[in-house]
Amino acid sequence: MNLKLTPGRLLAAAIVVLSVWIVHDFIEALLAACMTAIASWPLYAAFRSRLPSRVGNSASAAIFTGAITLLVLAPMLFACWALLSEAHALLLGLAAADSRGLGVPDWLANAPVMGPWLAARWQSQLPGPGALLMLTQRTDPSALLGWTQALGQFTARHALIVGFAILLLAFLYREGASLQLALGRWLREAVGDHAERYVDIATRAVRASVSSMLVVALFDGLAIALAYTIAGAPRALLWAAITGSLAAVPFLGYGAVAAMAIQIALEGGPTTAMISLLLGCAVLITGDKAVRPMVAGGGMQLPFVWVLMGCIGGLGVLGLTGVVIGPVVLTLAWELWDERVRQVGPALR
Repeated sequence: MNLKLTPGRLLAAAIVVLSVWIVHDFIEALLAACMTAIASWPLYAAFRSRLPSRVGNSASAAIFTGAITLLVLAPMLFACWALLSEAHALLLGLAAADSRGLGVPDWLANAPVMGPWLAARWQSQLPGPGALLMLTQRTDPSALLGWTQALGQFTARHALIVGFAILLLAFLYREGASLQLALGRWLREAVGDHAERYVDIATRAVRASVSSMLVVALFDGLAIALAYTIAGAPRALLWAAITGSLAAVPFLGYGAVAAMAIQIALEGGPTTAMISLLLGCAVLITGDKAVRPMVAGGGMQLPFVWVLMGCIGGLGVLGLTGVVIGPVVLTLAWELWDERVRQVGPALR
């Protein structure tokens, strides 16, 4: 391979580096759009084939993008709206209780080991009516303002990412066939004869990873609805829907389970809260540790622990998109390692 540096190649490399630097803030949106397009391409192809011939690529791509966006975003928006509604109701209840005086709950005072200490701290911090209001008034305004600004920046950034991901997704649906051919030619030139196999492995891994997210969300929602009903939790179906919507992403479901348990405990049902918390966590652990690797592993051929590490590691590095990309990257790494072992093995014998 001729790697001689020429002015043309240097210019091309500089343009590529500059382009990546310019769009690096949108890498997450690009990755999300690519993963969604790859995972849903068979559905889009079937949808496109059933449309009348007079419907162009742009219109079909726009219609299907709208449907996928609704399917993906609607559960998350519902979960966030429901959590905010529950939080608002809880705050109103706390304000009404504070006006009468927040006495120490019997279940907290009678809790083993830590109960007396927690009761003493409660009485020292909330001695009488209006104590909670006075406590909140002593909060540092600058710290509250900083937290609000950080939350606003986080929301604005992710709204921008979602918006660009939707635009890129429509473009990928419209130009997907030509992009696939161009990418295939480039990979064959860069990688060689193995390019098609690597593309096939990555495609199957992406679809398996996305399928695992959907199956886990459905499993957690249904199982937690049953668990909450058995535990006697109020609004069991609502909380199950919230938890299932968030459980597609590892660890988000635990926040919903904890929020529900806290609300039930504050409403005077400590036993129900504890049972619901334990059952909810058991369902989420089963979904993350058993169902997710079981579904994803079929298309990735990865051991259980590698699928789990890919989901968690990808989430930490790339955010929500990393839940899909992490296992895909590890799948390719596993394939490269296995291929290298097959090549080296005969030489050592």
